Amino acid sequence: MMDDIDEARDWQGNEINCASCAHHLSMSEAGRCRLKRACVHDRYARRIDRFFDWNPALANSYLGHSHFEVRAIAAKHASVFLLPPLLDDPEETVRWNAAKRLPKRLILRMRTDPHREVRIRIVTLLDDAELVPMMADADYYVRLVVARRVAPSMLPNMIGDEEAEVRRVVAGRIPADWLVRMANDPDAAVRLEVARRLPPPVLHRLRHDMDWRVRYEVASRIAVEQISELAADGDDLVREMALGRLSSKQEVLRERPI
Repeated sequence: MMDDIDEARDWQGNEINCASCAHHLSMSEAGRCRLKRACVHDRYARRIDRFFDWNPALANSYLGHSHFEVRAIAAKHASVFLLPPLLDDPEETVRWNAAKRLPKRLILRMRTDPHREVRIRIVTLLDDAELVPMMADADYYVRLVVARRVAPSMLPNMIGDEEAEVRRVVAGRIPADWLVRMANDPDAAVRLEVARRLPPPVLHRLRHDMDWRVRYEVASRIAVEQISELAADGDDLVREMALGRLSSKQEVLRERPI
């Protein structure tokens, strides 16, 4: 933990001298700051954070500090009316801390922020319609977060995403009537997700899939009347699943009273 570090240095590596601090006389004796514990000049974020927790009224005056950690933490406590300029701060942490406190109309432009971490976090603050432009973000992980967040009814727009992991998330959430359109996806993991969700009457579309995992899923859920081909499958596990289901059906027929 940062409080266990027995040093007090500023962000430039210089030893902190309380006597030269403008807050020392007015705050130290009142217990509103403490060396190695709560200090705005310390290079450790936890100590800076604690300083502003104890003295939130001072945050406004530190939004232009040279050290980005101070600006970022001050942004969590400062007046929201002073935060819009921080959306153009050179440090992504500062931009994000400002953005999460500002109204949506001011942060929509952050959808194209140069730093992926900011864009990823912005996704969590926006509604479905506002996320449409981010479905085509250059970073696959941004698109992945969008695919996890938007309403399923909007996911058909992402069926053709170039990243398989994104399409797999889409396949897991998209309305069922769109699943058939993803049955021929080039990635086996995506097709497996499709197979897990397709209703049994439609599973026959995947009974010849190249991946044994997909055929196994099909064999485990397809209507028994359509399972004969899979009972002769070249993969042992697929074949055993199909034969086992056929055997179970025959047992039921034998036990059924005439």
